[in-house]
Amino acid sequence: MTHLAVPVGSQDHTQGQAQSAVTLVEYGDYECPYCGEAYPILKAVQHAMGDQMRFVFRNFPISELHPHAVRAAEFAEAAAGLGRFWQAHDMLYENQAALTDADLFGYGLRLGLASDVVAEGLDGRFDAKIRSDFMGGVRSGVNGTPSLFINGLRYDGERDVDSLVDALRHAAREAIRPRAGMHR
Repeated sequence: MTHLAVPVGSQDHTQGQAQSAVTLVEYGDYECPYCGEAYPILKAVQHAMGDQMRFVFRNFPISELHPHAVRAAEFAEAAAGLGRFWQAHDMLYENQAALTDADLFGYGLRLGLASDVVAEGLDGRFDAKIRSDFMGGVRSGVNGTPSLFINGLRYDGERDVDSLVDALRHAAREAIRPRAGMHR
């Protein structure tokens, strides 16, 4: 089983509380069709888990296969600077077939981002953040997207809502179970 090489920290995009019993990390690519298929499943999982789970998204654009993936990640990072990362994240996955620069500028307008903010976001200023996410994924054994980690351990099980919720609830129980041999 592969472990998450880079712990979740302040540099990450998170939904949910840090003290949640379980953390689900996704390494994703906005243009990847498998990530697009996983998107509504992960939304349903988040809904089912509620406050029990923290969700983390990290960029893993596979630019050799997806020519718009890096630009989409840059757009999401630009939106993050104005507190709109998750709105951008959702918009990109909901419009995966339209990720040209013109599309990104249009999404920026819909999110209330000025055109100059979008343009600045696409100028390479977020390359280090995206590269850091990507390299953290490589060090964690990520070789495709989406790659999921539950409480720091790679999850390679079934990707349907019920299977993921079961795995997350199991991990949550394990996280709060008192350690054997420990005394109060």
